[in-house]
Amino acid sequence: MDSEYEGIRVEIPGREPLVLSQLLLDFTGTLSCDGVLTPGLSQRLKALGQKLRITVLTADTFGTAAGQLEGLPLQLHLIETGYDKAVFLSGLNSSETAAVGNGRNDVEMVREAALGIAVIGPEACAAELISAAKIVCHDAVAALDLLLNPLRIKATLRD
Repeated sequence: MDSEYEGIRVEIPGREPLVLSQLLLDFTGTLSCDGVLTPGLSQRLKALGQKLRITVLTADTFGTAAGQLEGLPLQLHLIETGYDKAVFLSGLNSSETAAVGNGRNDVEMVREAALGIAVIGPEACAAELISAAKIVCHDAVAALDLLLNPLRIKATLRD
């Protein structure tokens, strides 16, 4: 666990506790619609930035990610493929990482993370991602709210 961050711990009955220190996010279609950050996400990212190290991995289809995310407590990495996202995750402790995405290029990242979340936002969601995720949310606001309210994760993943 990175001592710079509080982390998030989720006690799930019948399972090992989920202890998160990292959050990987996709931008295009996940945090944004047509390249514009979804309303309500800035405040949630600021709150999560106190708990988790946040990294946004994006191909930045619309070329707007840096401007839309400016001033938020996160690192932005431009990538080209889903393989790039999987390689980035492999350099982290995946057992302490949550990953959120909506696209086909998010499948391996979401599958390999300790907590993989698929979002079905206004830009849709790749069908393969839904089966790779541990949780599916109707948008990124709901996904980040899960992390801010870990009892929701417990309720969703308990046996």
